[in-house]
Amino acid sequence: MYPVKINDHLWVLGNDYFHHYLIMGEESSALVEMGISATAGIVLAQLSSFGVEPDYLIVTHPHSDHITGLDYLKNSYPYAAVIAGAGAESFLSHPKAAQSLIAEDKHMLKALTARGLCPQASPVKNAPSLAGCKVVQDEEEVDLGDLKIHFLKVKGHSPGNILVHIPALNTLLVSDSLGNHYPGRGFFPVFFTRFKDYLETIDRLEKVSPTFLGLAHNGLFSDRKNIASIFLNAKKAASDVRRYISGDKRSDEEIAKDLFGFYYTDELAIYSSQNILSCCRLLVRRVREIND
Repeated sequence: MYPVKINDHLWVLGNDYFHHYLIMGEESSALVEMGISATAGIVLAQLSSFGVEPDYLIVTHPHSDHITGLDYLKNSYPYAAVIAGAGAESFLSHPKAAQSLIAEDKHMLKALTARGLCPQASPVKNAPSLAGCKVVQDEEEVDLGDLKIHFLKVKGHSPGNILVHIPALNTLLVSDSLGNHYPGRGFFPVFFTRFKDYLETIDRLEKVSPTFLGLAHNGLFSDRKNIASIFLNAKKAASDVRRYISGDKRSDEEIAKDLFGFYYTDELAIYSSQNILSCCRLLVRRVREIND
């Protein structure tokens, strides 16, 4: 199925679990999302089939499923400029973050192998580095020749989170800012840094009214009616979890384990159980902060 051509300027690479977006201008090109070690070989082969070597490698945020493929891509395209948001580099430098990235990358590679996706790489042994990368600010842009990429600095999900807006194509590449998508089921909300910021980010993205909406996982949308429902469902998922946590009088750990039991299935099961349980604990913590 992949790569998928959206139009003459935009392709979707990777697979259903991990989308990478290739943006092609007359003078240069950019790859959005770095994925994991298990997708690196797939994406390199797909790019090779086009005869394209990206000029820019865009890191949307420094979570393991969006950055552990970076070093493989940097090694293959040593002249490409790496672009990230402010705060992404410092997040990666934390010792606990490095250990988590390495362990999670190994788990995801095994999970994709078990699903027959035949990854062509070994798990990372070290956390990727963003030293020397170009740090972009909100509304900063990169000119690919006949096409400009606009960066949106957003909050709510992760430190150092940037998204890509392509005004000429009325396209938004939103990474995880709407949540982790279950096709046909909705979203696992991921307000890991602050609930209010998370909803404000969704509101901001919704106002763009894109004709193409690209998620990082399990989601490519080009129908305006469907896109409108995606934004509504993302906000509803977050608000539902907030109400559930706020109205439950049990211990935080009991609530987190119940959330884990509900969400840890289907597409989300490619991640380690420890990772998703930690995510559920974060959701509880962020809701408690609202109520304190």
